[in-house]
Amino acid sequence: MINTKMLAVTLAVLATAGIAGAHAETDDSGVSQAARSGDRHDAIQLGPRPYYLVQGMDAGRLKNRLMACKDGPFYRTDFSIAHRGAALQMPEHTDLGYTAGARMGAGIVECDVTFTGDGELVCRHSECDLATTTDIVATPLNAKCTVPWTGAGQSPAVQCCTSDLTLAELKSLQPKMDASNPAATTAEGFLGGTASWRTDLYTGRAKILTFRESVALNQANGVKHTPELKGATYQDRVDSIFGGQQEYARKLVDELNEAGVKPEDVWLQSFNLDDVLYWVDNMPAYGEQAVYLDSIDPTASPPISRLTPEELTALAAAGVRIFAPPMWALLDVDLAGRVVPSQYAEDIKSAGLDIITWTFERSDLRHGASKAGWYYQFDPEGKAIRKDSDMYEALDVLARRVKILGIFSDWPATVTYYANCMGLK
Repeated sequence: MINTKMLAVTLAVLATAGIAGAHAETDDSGVSQAARSGDRHDAIQLGPRPYYLVQGMDAGRLKNRLMACKDGPFYRTDFSIAHRGAALQMPEHTDLGYTAGARMGAGIVECDVTFTGDGELVCRHSECDLATTTDIVATPLNAKCTVPWTGAGQSPAVQCCTSDLTLAELKSLQPKMDASNPAATTAEGFLGGTASWRTDLYTGRAKILTFRESVALNQANGVKHTPELKGATYQDRVDSIFGGQQEYARKLVDELNEAGVKPEDVWLQSFNLDDVLYWVDNMPAYGEQAVYLDSIDPTASPPISRLTPEELTALAAAGVRIFAPPMWALLDVDLAGRVVPSQYAEDIKSAGLDIITWTFERSDLRHGASKAGWYYQFDPEGKAIRKDSDMYEALDVLARRVKILGIFSDWPATVTYYANCMGLK
């Protein structure tokens, strides 16, 4: 039987995303064929970027293998995970970004989950990122920000939170690329600053989604779900609105259950081990694939170090099955200048943990790893990753030697191309 409530939500999201409309083919029930069948393999579109990168690779075995796949066929794969949608070029955590990620063959799409002041779960990278990811500072809602925008170089810095707003207020905002110009003297100028290797070309039509709406859109697009429960900037607001952290973590799963999502189609995520263990212990159907995100960061103050082999073994003993460090922590460069698995990667595998990693296509690699920042710090001198095309060398090591389950990407087509070529599911 058709769940009429869920159907209504799905159709509303489809109409918002531009999937259903005057030209959509429908059956007798009025449901578009796209919604009923999902985004079929023959609809996957990778565009020119993957081939552009492969063409630019140095001659060798890997380039030959990837060039041989240039004409497809291309299909959806769970190895390719859409990070915040398609954030290389589209406003993150929006209907357009999620649909673009699915269209590029991502089998799993991420919603970072935070909350509004009236207790609704919504898709934003953090509780307080609205000043750089939406147009809020140029609207009357700027006055409701925890720290409103007041001018160039202000102190304290502007801080606009989802928890400052009701859902209706949040929905009135226009998403944009995550960027700002703190030196600007006007609100409109503050909203600029998009990096030259990204684009504002797709800003203007995207819409912010609730978590429920993101689930419905994923279902319509035929993809699976990896919601990340974001740590709160203001924990007191979580405690006041939901009654505590565990209740917040439970609400996420409750909304998945209400949408009829199969647990095997969900990879819950959190940097908070208590969240992961709560799901493992109290919601084992979902906890089986819960992902503990590694907060390792040698650049932090104080630095956050790798987990020891003993700590990794203890994680597995506690019921954690999937561990997710950043990609740089899983890689190294040997004396011959080749990308190889890191000792940390070997330790994680030895502890019996499966690995998902992040994030591909989140750095400007046009000048190699030495200029690419945090995600490529495994190669600080750029000995192995000398240009953007060399990213496939790193991906090949992650897939074949580290044997990751999947990787997040800001432009899923790049990963989908490799996965399809290598026969990864």
